[in-house]
Amino acid sequence: MRWGRWTTSLLVGALASLSVPAAAADNSAEAKDILKRSIAFKTVKGQGQVPRYAAWLASVLRDAGLPAGDIKITPVGETAVLTARYRGTTSAKPLVLLGHMDVVEADPKDWERDPFTAIEENGFIYGRGAEDNKFDIAMMLATVAQLKREGFKPRRDIVFALSGSEETSWESTRVLADQLKGVELVLNGDGGGGLLDAKGRPIFYGLQAGEKTYADFQIEATDAGGHSSTPTPGNPIHRLSTVLDRLARHRFAPMANELTKASLRDTARKVGGELGAAMQRYAANPKDVAAAEIIASKPEFVGQIRTTCVATTINGGHAENALPQRATANVNCRIFPGVAIETVRQELSRVSGDPSAKITVLNDAVASGASPLRPDVMQAVQKAVKQRYPGLKVTPSMSAGATDGAIFRAANVPVYGVSGLFQKAEDSFAHGLNERIPVAQIAPALAHYRSIIVELAK
Repeated sequence: MRWGRWTTSLLVGALASLSVPAAAADNSAEAKDILKRSIAFKTVKGQGQVPRYAAWLASVLRDAGLPAGDIKITPVGETAVLTARYRGTTSAKPLVLLGHMDVVEADPKDWERDPFTAIEENGFIYGRGAEDNKFDIAMMLATVAQLKREGFKPRRDIVFALSGSEETSWESTRVLADQLKGVELVLNGDGGGGLLDAKGRPIFYGLQAGEKTYADFQIEATDAGGHSSTPTPGNPIHRLSTVLDRLARHRFAPMANELTKASLRDTARKVGGELGAAMQRYAANPKDVAAAEIIASKPEFVGQIRTTCVATTINGGHAENALPQRATANVNCRIFPGVAIETVRQELSRVSGDPSAKITVLNDAVASGASPLRPDVMQAVQKAVKQRYPGLKVTPSMSAGATDGAIFRAANVPVYGVSGLFQKAEDSFAHGLNERIPVAQIAPALAHYRSIIVELAK
C-alpha cells in the first residue's frame, strides 16, 4: 500500500524528531520518467554508454539535493561505476543500494519495438533493461531523491552504488566492492522479488540471501592424431565422450545451509504432496538421502540441494578424414555456497576417470557463501511486503546466480536481494525479446523501497 499522508501536526513533529519521514509524496511519474530515460541509454558491452548513463543519473541526484562532492563516477575501461553518498547523522556503517547499469545486447531486427526506445503500450513499458536491471535502479533512485527532498535524516549513510559490467566481466563490480569496503550490508535490486499467479494474486516473495557460484570448466583431451583409416585408442573425441558420460551420471553430495532449509520449509507448504513432504524431511535432516532424491528429481529444485554440473558446449577434430588431435568441452557448474571452486575441479577430475584429461577453470570465477538471515533485514522486508500483501510471508531464497552480490559476499559483506518488482511468470522477458515491466508495478515498488530503506537506515 502507499504511505498515507499524516495530517496531525503534533504527530508530524514527533516523527520528524525521530528522523522518520512523515509522508510520501506521489513520485511515480518521476520514477517512470527515470525508467524510460534509462532505457534509452544503450548500455551494452562495447558501446561506451555506461559513463553517459552514470552522468545522467548523477545529475538527477544533484537536482534532488545531494552535494556534487558526494557523487563519484569512476571509469573502468569503457564502462564505469557510480557511487552517491546520502550522509547520515552518525558514524554507523553504511547501507548500500546496489544495481547494475549495463544490459545484454538486443538486435532491433528481432524485436517488435526498438529495444532502446522505451515504449509504453497495453499497460507495459517495453525496452532492453526494463526489467534487468533498470526498473529497480529507477525505483531506488527515485526513492533516494524523494527522501532527500523531504529532508529525511538517516542514522547511517545510504550509498547508491551501480556497477557497469555485471552482465559480462564483473570488472567494475570488483572496483565497486573495493571502494565500499567496511559497509554494513548491501540491498541488491538485482535479486529477489515477487511472483504473481495468472490472475495477479501473490504466490510468494523471495528474499535472495545467497546465490550459487557460477564456474565454467574446460575439459581437454589431446593426442598425436593421424589418418582416419588407422584408428587408435587415444582418440580425444572418444575419450572425451566417455568422460562426459561419467560426469552426466555423477551426483554431487546433497547439502544444506540456514538459507536453503528455511526456503525448503516455506516452499513445502505451497507444494504439498510427496515433494512437499520430502522438502520438510530434508529441511529437518539433510542426511535424508531418500528425501534428497525426490527433490533432485525435479529440475526446478535440484539446484537447491547440491552442486550441479552440465556440459554446455563441445569442440573437437580438425578434418573429416583425420584422427582428432584435440577435443574440448565446457562444463558449467553452479556450486553450492561455501564450496570451493578447486574442490569441484578436483571432484570432476576424479569422476572423469581419465588422468590424462586436463580440467581447468575458465574466466575469473568467484565463490561466495550465503548471507546470514539477519533479523533486522528479514523484519524490514517482511514489513514492506505486508504493506502490499498483508497475508504474504517472505521466503528466503537462493538463486542459481549470478549477480554483483557474489563479489560483495566473497568480500564478507552480507547481501540481500530485495527487488520491488512483483510480476507474473509469463510477463518476465529479462535477457529475452520484448523485455517489459507492468506500469502498475511502479507505485507499489516505490513504497516497497521506501519502507525498507527507512526501516534499515533510521
